[in-house]
Amino acid sequence: MIIQVAVGVICESGKYLVTKRKQDTHLGGLWEFPGGKREPGESLEHCLARELREELGVEIGGLTPRHVVRHAYPDKTVELHFFQCRIEKGEPAPLGCDEVRWVTAKELAALETPPADRELIAALQSEQRNVNR
Repeated sequence: MIIQVAVGVICESGKYLVTKRKQDTHLGGLWEFPGGKREPGESLEHCLARELREELGVEIGGLTPRHVVRHAYPDKTVELHFFQCRIEKGEPAPLGCDEVRWVTAKELAALETPPADRELIAALQSEQRNVNR
């Protein structure tokens, strides 16, 4: 069974919003882009809006599909659907995670992240290098 996950890539002033997973969860203590599991009958866009409302207390908009990654962990396979989006209302607060942080693409590489996020992080760093040329 593949678990579908909707993930938000939110960038403001050149920094990306990341959250630290709760210690008592799968991949606890790792940093990731915010999002969560899609519920039966739910669209990926609705899932992401719901998850960010529950986890961070924000309302989002401008969802644009960005990247899809399928990754097999020893106990499950996840399919991450990354969406570029923006915060339209609220200030991110750690409601469903341990911590919230804004980081540059370069700082992302220094964080401990789930293997499934690393492909997107590499792409963001490459984009940043191309912008700086």
